[in-house]
Amino acid sequence: MVDVSAKAETVREAVARVTLKVRPATLAAVRAGQMAKGDVLGVARTAGILAAKRTPDLIPLCHPLRITGAEVSFTLDARRSSITIEARVRTVDKTGVEMEALTAAAVAGLTVYDMVKAVDRGVVLTDLCLVEKSGGRSGHWTRRAKP
Repeated sequence: MVDVSAKAETVREAVARVTLKVRPATLAAVRAGQMAKGDVLGVARTAGILAAKRTPDLIPLCHPLRITGAEVSFTLDARRSSITIEARVRTVDKTGVEMEALTAAAVAGLTVYDMVKAVDRGVVLTDLCLVEKSGGRSGHWTRRAKP
């Protein structure tokens, strides 16, 4: 684990995203709230937030951070038959929250898979990535859009 004791606490934020490719019928059932396990997006939102808070328990060299905010949002795209999950995590601390945002997005995506697998085992989680981060020594960074 890197020693961050000499670093100053700053406001830090990170945004991560993952996309799930699903069958059109699966997307329609999620949108309509018709899955047997219940409210897919509500449960996935809660799982993502919990995952952000538990990241140091999962990733061995992550520092425990005082998370000041965590949000998980969803975009359902009928044309692409996809669910895009975006996780935004904030802290005032000595190191960034990129891993917390990535973990939140990934676990929210895995939760969606778990809740829909009875009707669609072919779901694919794709393009898990950091979208943006701010704060700290390196400042602000944004992923370039695909050409």
